[in-house]
Amino acid sequence: MAVRFVIVGGGPAGLQAATHAARFGAEVTLVERDIVGGSANLWDCIPSKAMIATGGVMSVTRRAHGMGLMSMDAAVDLEALRQRMADVENHLATSFTDLLRSQGVRVIEGTARLKGPHEVVAETAGGVEELAADAVLLSTGSRPRVPEWAQPDGQRVLTTRQAYPPPELPEHLVVVGSGVTGVEFVHMFRSFGAKVILIVSRQQVLPQKDPEVAAALEEDFLRSGVALLKGAKAVGVDRVDGGVVVHCDDGRTARGSHVLLAVGALPNSEALGLDEAGVEADAHGYVTVNHHCQSNVRHIYAAGDLSGKLPLASVAWTQGRKVAEHVMGFHTRQHRHLDYDKAASAVFTEPEIADVGLPEAEAFALGRKIRVTKVPFAANARALIEGDSRGFVKILSDPATGVVLGGSIVGRRAAELISVLALAVTADLKVSDISESLMVHPALAEALAEAAE
Repeated sequence: MAVRFVIVGGGPAGLQAATHAARFGAEVTLVERDIVGGSANLWDCIPSKAMIATGGVMSVTRRAHGMGLMSMDAAVDLEALRQRMADVENHLATSFTDLLRSQGVRVIEGTARLKGPHEVVAETAGGVEELAADAVLLSTGSRPRVPEWAQPDGQRVLTTRQAYPPPELPEHLVVVGSGVTGVEFVHMFRSFGAKVILIVSRQQVLPQKDPEVAAALEEDFLRSGVALLKGAKAVGVDRVDGGVVVHCDDGRTARGSHVLLAVGALPNSEALGLDEAGVEADAHGYVTVNHHCQSNVRHIYAAGDLSGKLPLASVAWTQGRKVAEHVMGFHTRQHRHLDYDKAASAVFTEPEIADVGLPEAEAFALGRKIRVTKVPFAANARALIEGDSRGFVKILSDPATGVVLGGSIVGRRAAELISVLALAVTADLKVSDISESLMVHPALAEALAEAAE
């Protein structure tokens, strides 16, 4: 008898788990309440990157004179942008659904909860259905956190999901939150021509990133006219005629036409029936899992944002594949566990930021000996040709063995270039493996080889 595998949530983790398990012979049922592809692909990640891409083209037109062209100017067509994003969303959702059905996965549109360790109840427009399960994956994702002092209205006070795109383009945007999501929105709307104020609760943007990387982004923000309110924690927002006023705990205020809240996320775990099935969650609502993504009830798994690990679509995608392999018993063969410390991540600002592996500050805090090499893109021919030589490549390695431990990239296409360092970190390659590679010339990747020498 085939393994009955029920998946609740069709985001990156659920989608990958479903297709893999079906290929391995499982009887897979996936329950999704909104749209196959999940919020990461269709509400957060993809829409934001689509808007950033549009803003990037606008930024390029503003730099046209530096490329030997006559000055150009571009304006945003909000309806065309909204239609473009809808087209991308619909194309992806259709592709994902077709993929699932081609693998024999049963897709149920509705909500689902655990009724017991081996029972899932699905509620649809047509009624209620009880599903028997040998294994269950919970991958319901997360939602934007809304602070107690704010009441989003979808007009002037916006959550991140209400800004893809907003009802109207802000003339003067106040962004609360200087993590990855916050700084991406700063870059996005600044490229559209809005004035932007960023409220930074600490003393640097991207507080979890390398200070040198954060400083490079701050410098670019200031150069483009972004105002930074550092050391200020937002505690209130008032609607005023034609705009908003954000109040900070130190008495400072920020006035704008709109305010965007980018202050983290909460797991979608409240209505999953965790207690009925005996599944444990932490104080924040994240399901506690082991390195196989198993909960304390071993045939019930959690992946993606719900697992409380790195909130990256790439991580969720890989978790889903690993869960499918574990459900089908393939972990008894040669199997590599996920090492979250080696996950690459990127920030889609301009310039882009990407990193992987051991952070430099953490290495020094641990007293670990490392070798740090850095090469600026100002010395790279391709960067000069393209008229954007901002940023650098930094590589951390073990001075005794030459093994690559981590690295950061600030500059054009950093999200693509970091893949080289991600492979090196994951495979324990040495800096010589990079420096001795015969790379294309001229190319931005040459900076990686130079930093590895």
